[in-house]
Amino acid sequence: MSPRKRERTSHHPREYPVLDGEMSNRNRLLKKLRASGIHDANVLAAMESVPREIFIEEAFRDHAWDDTALPITCGQTISQPTVVAWMTWALEVEPRMCVLEIGTGSGYQAAILSKLARRVYTIERHKDLLSQAEERFKQLKLTNVVTKRGDGSKGWKEAAPFERIIVTAAAGEIPAVLLDQLAPGGIMVLPVGKSVADQILLRLRKNEDGTIMTQHLMNVRFVPLVEGA
Repeated sequence: MSPRKRERTSHHPREYPVLDGEMSNRNRLLKKLRASGIHDANVLAAMESVPREIFIEEAFRDHAWDDTALPITCGQTISQPTVVAWMTWALEVEPRMCVLEIGTGSGYQAAILSKLARRVYTIERHKDLLSQAEERFKQLKLTNVVTKRGDGSKGWKEAAPFERIIVTAAAGEIPAVLLDQLAPGGIMVLPVGKSVADQILLRLRKNEDGTIMTQHLMNVRFVPLVEGA
């Protein structure tokens, strides 16, 4: 799978100091992302500008820029950076778009998307996780992220339709309600699988006539998408 390059370019400077060791680790990760096939300048700039270390639990802070998933509060995880980059690339986000994220988690994926989209709507079922993510958004001065505590499997009907939808937990099957909230011409990226062993990452394109084109991107491992708040 080879990512399509886009002509639009941007730069998102960091607004806080970076330690030498952190800089080295970050540069190593960015190099790995490029080697994996991520060449979209906007995605790479967003990944570079968002400080992953503030989304990590203190005990794992030294591994913030490692290419690995790490545990966070409420039995959840912050995704592997390579997976975040691929999912972000697969969404093909443009500057005027509104994106719906199902599963705020630590807030890291929403922060990345906030650098690319006009507005990010993100839903989280765990109160503590959402509160922590909201504090991080404030710290980073991300004013285009809108949060909600609720059942992500039901989407955000009041704000629909969305040009892009990303799901950061694995559904047993493609949620019909989310497809209904995807605008014609829109893209949804989500992991699907009834068990961790058979999860795959899908990109769905909704044609103007409502038909869906499905593309298998890669095998993944995500926590399950759970109904309720």
